[in-house]
Amino acid sequence: MSPVKTLIMGAAGRDFHNFNTFFRGNKDYEVVAFTATQIPDIEGRVYPKELAGDLYPAGIPIFAESELTDLIKKFKVEQVIFAYSDLPYEYVMHKAALVNSLGADFRLMGTHYTQVKSIKPVVSVCAVRTGSGKSQTTRRVSLILREMGYKVAAIRHPMPYGNLVRQEVQRFANYDDLDEYECTIEEREEYEPHIDNGVIVYAGVDYEKILRQAEKEVDIILWDGGNNDFSFYVSDYQIVVADPHRAGNESTYYPGETNVRMADVFVINKVDTADPEKVIAVRENLRRLNPKAVVIEAASPLFVDDPAAIQGKRVLVVEDGPTLTHGEMAYGAGYIAARRFGAAEIVDPRPFAVKSIAATYQKYPKTGPILPAMGYGEAQTRDLEATINASDVDLVIVGTPIDLTRVLKINKPFQRVRYELQEIGVPTLKELLFEKFGMKK
Repeated sequence: MSPVKTLIMGAAGRDFHNFNTFFRGNKDYEVVAFTATQIPDIEGRVYPKELAGDLYPAGIPIFAESELTDLIKKFKVEQVIFAYSDLPYEYVMHKAALVNSLGADFRLMGTHYTQVKSIKPVVSVCAVRTGSGKSQTTRRVSLILREMGYKVAAIRHPMPYGNLVRQEVQRFANYDDLDEYECTIEEREEYEPHIDNGVIVYAGVDYEKILRQAEKEVDIILWDGGNNDFSFYVSDYQIVVADPHRAGNESTYYPGETNVRMADVFVINKVDTADPEKVIAVRENLRRLNPKAVVIEAASPLFVDDPAAIQGKRVLVVEDGPTLTHGEMAYGAGYIAARRFGAAEIVDPRPFAVKSIAATYQKYPKTGPILPAMGYGEAQTRDLEATINASDVDLVIVGTPIDLTRVLKINKPFQRVRYELQEIGVPTLKELLFEKFGMKK
């Protein structure tokens, strides 16, 4: 039989991983193309021959998802693999209906063919939705494991927006490594806080190679998930973060419910700022889907260097980009800090938005009067800088996890908002991790 003509729909993450673990070298399938969405400027590239393997001497072209119908017809596609995340079920099924109407099968790949087994213990931190508090939970877990005597590496869900061959396996131990790999704002937001805590970070494109390198220098692998995707690795302990600001998403978003059903521990975050009834609703939803998992409630308290500087000021709030875009949150930590510390006005940045930032507001109209810190490349970073500096405000409140002044120049006073995970009551993550792994002997 001829190999099954296959197209993989993705966003430069799960799609490449599924290809690497199942399709690369598999003569039963011919992957004719990738499509890309969510992330700017991925389409028009090629998944390179160096990564694609011997069956693809010219590499594999990457197209915009908007061309999906034409691509299925042009390449006579028989099977479409859906491989990106943080999407409502209705959206996913609309894509399935389109693909099926054109005669092709629509496939969602699970853990059996895509998860890689480590020789070291793996703790995974995933989430119901983007922006639930996964990053601070991962940082908390890494510090606990280190206190227990273990050497830990955080392996971050992929964000390969540059030269894919050069990004095959990346190791970050200091800020110079971030500069060497020309990391985007989105990458820095995930890597810098780990580096600040003395934790090595791995990322890239080929996650089996990444794992094998990390295994050589650490005792425990910490999977730091992206969006609400499930882990690329077989997990020995699975922690899943839920957000009561978006109660109900536990069973309506792909693949968040997959994470919920696989979890050993739930962290219901942000209970200090959420409606108590929403916290109860999330707890009940999680219990219904996975009654065996342990539930922890937690807060993400805010820290500002000079809260008095915010009082009475007209402020621009800059938040983590993905949380506002495909995470669909209208606000984040920066907005809460502005309200809590008495800002006179939160100024709408949309009149000042330029080029790609203005396009982001058009693509994600649910984003409120907050500026998403979009920076998927040098041009977009400069657009973000221009938007901030053009805004008519007294003060900028930076709610992203990094110091933005490392990558752009802000021409007005600013305050950073920091946040870490704080468990409320018992059990705690420390108690649970000690019960699972014990002190290093």
